[in-house]
Amino acid sequence: MTNVITYLAAETLPLESGNSILLPKPYDIVWSIIPLLVILFIFWKWILPKFQEVLTEREDRIEGGIQRAEAAQAEAKAALEKYNAQLSEARAEANEIREQARERGKQIQAEMRAEASEESSRIVASGEKQLEASRQSVIAELRQEMGQNSINLAERLLGGELSDATKRSGTIDSFLSDLDSLPAGK
Repeated sequence: MTNVITYLAAETLPLESGNSILLPKPYDIVWSIIPLLVILFIFWKWILPKFQEVLTEREDRIEGGIQRAEAAQAEAKAALEKYNAQLSEARAEANEIREQARERGKQIQAEMRAEASEESSRIVASGEKQLEASRQSVIAELRQEMGQNSINLAERLLGGELSDATKRSGTIDSFLSDLDSLPAGK
């Protein structure tokens, strides 16, 4: 602070002697330009080519990455389209199989109904045959029993035995024919 006071007291400032604050002396300008030129030459000769090489390499990497990404995206898109095509084909095939199964099921149902109808008809026919056979055997048994009962009744009524077999069978036949001629309700 004392230096400032001494300058103020001297009433002359140190730079008032003709030196300019904005323009340095010519020898300062020359000695400043020479190192600047040396530094610029070193930069231009060795550092800028290395820097340009690094930038070119990065640019190539970025472009290659973009191309690889585009190729991967195109490949993914193709795979997606292929997947969608396979999926739609599988769905169509599944629908076709389902329809074939339905048709086959209807066909099996029709076959089973036909078999059941045939089996039912066969069982009914067999039952009717058995019924007819049972009916015939029951009729035969009833005829024999009724014939025997009519003979016993006739013997009681007549008081004697019918010994002759021809008389017996003739009597039975006439009695049974009389029974056959009667209406079923009586």
